[in-house]
Amino acid sequence: MAFLWLVSCLAFVSAAYGCGVPAIKPVISGYARIVNGEEAVPHSWPWQVSLQQSNGFHFCGGSLINENWVVTAAHCNVIVTSRRNVIVGEHDKGSANTAENIQSLKPAKVFTHPKWNPSTINNDISLIKLATPARLSTTVSPVCLAGTSDFFAPGMKCVTSGWGLLRYTAPNTPNKLQQAALPLLSNEQCKTHWGSNISEVMICAGGAGATSCMGDSGGPLVCEKDNVWTLVGIVSWGSSRCSTTTPAVYARVTELRSWVDQILAAN
Repeated sequence: MAFLWLVSCLAFVSAAYGCGVPAIKPVISGYARIVNGEEAVPHSWPWQVSLQQSNGFHFCGGSLINENWVVTAAHCNVIVTSRRNVIVGEHDKGSANTAENIQSLKPAKVFTHPKWNPSTINNDISLIKLATPARLSTTVSPVCLAGTSDFFAPGMKCVTSGWGLLRYTAPNTPNKLQQAALPLLSNEQCKTHWGSNISEVMICAGGAGATSCMGDSGGPLVCEKDNVWTLVGIVSWGSSRCSTTTPAVYARVTELRSWVDQILAAN
């Protein structure tokens, strides 16, 4: 009996914190922007990670993909050191740690895509293996990863989130997590803004009054499909002035998924 009870409890825990289903429901206006943004419902993006220096300075975002792994952008240059922290369960980075029950975790290993190219910004993805697993809860749970054969149609409204600048001239990043609803673009549409800079390992979103900005790098672009939120893009690059009329560019997860699977399987 005890064994059966344990199995059913484990099944419940797994189901309760399965990927892509926040315990706290997000509320999205559809017209938000991270630049001049809309605050997210606290803990409604439970996979959102803040990468911080030891002094609490937030330098990039990331996404929890299971209790042991975080995905971020290669250009964030995460290194394994005691002076880097991977923060999960945070909404207000200005509040005392105890107020939010955050978890401050250390990177044990960092894997950067072997074809990462800082000149072209192709393959802008790194995986962080955590030194200790994140404890899953109502405020900390993973996002689903887009599969290699998944298709997300141009025009689909998706959401990006982060603690990036609210305007490109702002002196500091906001304390509270911001979100923005953005339409996806086809790469052909995106090339009208960015030309040959756009490759098949990139996906564009925005240009319709909302955008990501500095400090959002490495964070998620998620799309909801069949009531599950899926990581479709990783905040990569865009307008130096965070223009809300120019689409931002994200690493395309469908093209990078096979590499992610290889790294997770081997480590």
